[in-house]
Formats: sequence, C-alpha cells, structure tokens
Amino acid sequence: MKEIKVEGQKRNGLGKKAAKLLRKEGLVPCNLYGEAKGENGLPVAMAFTSSAKELRKIVYTPHVYVIKLVIDGEEHTAIMKELQFHPVTDALLHVDFYEINEEKPITIGIPVKLNGLAQGIRDGGRMNLSVRKINVKAKYQDIPEHLDIDVTNLNIGKSIKVGELSFDGLEMVTSKEVVVCSIKATRKSQQAAAEQ
Repeated sequence: MKEIKVEGQKRNGLGKKAAKLLRKEGLVPCNLYGEAKGENGLPVAMAFTSSAKELRKIVYTPHVYVIKLVIDGEEHTAIMKELQFHPVTDALLHVDFYEINEEKPITIGIPVKLNGLAQGIRDGGRMNLSVRKINVKAKYQDIPEHLDIDVTNLNIGKSIKVGELSFDGLEMVTSKEVVVCSIKATRKSQQAAAEQ
C-alpha cells in the first residue's frame, strides 16, 4: 500500500463556531481515533487541523494510502476512515482518521482492478463493474494497492462474485453474494448469437 505524509496541528477550539473559523482560514477539522480509550471504554479522539490543500492529495484520489500523520512533530500511522462534505458546495468539512499499528488487522476498502479481455466482450457483450472497492481485513503491511481480478474467461451473462475470489493474507469482509463484475448482452451480441 502506498504511503503519504500529511502535516497537521492540534486544535483546542472545539464546536461548530471554532470549526467554521478554521474552514474560513482554509483548514479542515480532523479527528484521529487510536488506541487510547476514555473512562467509558470508548475511543478518545485527538482533535487536529490540516490544510485543505494538504488533504486534497488523499481525498480526491482512487488510491488507498497509509498516512503518516505528523501532528505538531509527533508521527502517527493512520488510515482515512470517514469524510464529510458540504451538501451543496461539496467542500470538505471534516475527516476522521484511524490510527493503526503493525500487530492489529484493519478493515479497509481496496480498489478493484479488472485484468484481461473477457471472452464475453470479444463476443459483443458489455462489461459492468458493480463495485469499485471490496472491503478486506488484514494487517496493513499485507494490504495491496488494488485487487487484481482476471476476467479473461468471463462469458456473456456470467458474473464474478466476492465469494469466488481469494487473495493471500486477506480476509474478505464484503458479503460473498456481492457481484463484482458481470458481462451483459448487447443487441449486437444477441444478433450474432441468433445468426449462428
């Protein structure tokens, strides 16, 4: 998995008013949830800010990154867990990060990459990619940048489900019944089949 560095500063002012002022300065309020737990056993978040420009490189990309968060000189290894956007302007409002370590497995969505020219496409069918990411569970060092799926032998009317896939060191979290991709018949392929 690719690594990327993001700089941030701890923030003291919490709440809507403080967040609004930060956004006016081009900063995005963020939380880092980690190993630390509060009295009630729930994870305690470290509140910090990062510039919208800095976060752009991890938000607007199809890639999944392990993020080296440098908050006031202190380094944390994390993954992006949740994003919030403004409903009208689509501006980034808030980011939640989850601190990871080398021992504990994490669950994360990994992009799907289809390889090969499917037989069904050669016969005039059309490829339909149903899911762009599949959730997997593994230690972060074992997680690949994308999941390669060979579609060479896929025919018209056939599909590949998550349950049919297996990757070394990865546990599939997405339901086995979820269709990853399928090949739909087109008018051209139906005419070709009728002529035979």
